[in-house]
Amino acid sequence: QEQLVESGGGLVQAGGSLRLSCAASGRLFSNYFMSWFRQAPGKEREFVATVTKGIGRNTDYADSVKGRFTISRDNAKNTVYLQMNSLRPEDTAVYYCAAGQRAPYYSDTSYGYWGQGTQVTVSS
Repeated sequence: QEQLVESGGGLVQAGGSLRLSCAASGRLFSNYFMSWFRQAPGKEREFVATVTKGIGRNTDYADSVKGRFTISRDNAKNTVYLQMNSLRPEDTAVYYCAAGQRAPYYSDTSYGYWGQGTQVTVSS
């Protein structure tokens, strides 16, 4: 079974924090790099963060979230996390976990597996 399930979204005031989780199948987690995307109303889905599957655990972030968000993965739990700090109203979006194998990592067309999304709402 190949499935991604996000959780952890909710309503938070500006400046607050949330941690999103994405539980994946073992096969996906072992063979794919994992990323987070988000989509706000009226906007296209955009790249947020990525972490590779290798031992290096390399990460990259969109400029809009650098210094505020941290992506990590727990291979034992087949789970990827997105720790979001200093949240801003413009971070409001549906956040999606995705698994992919091809470049470029920042394009949603590079991903074959997606979660259902979890809503993050940041109030001003």
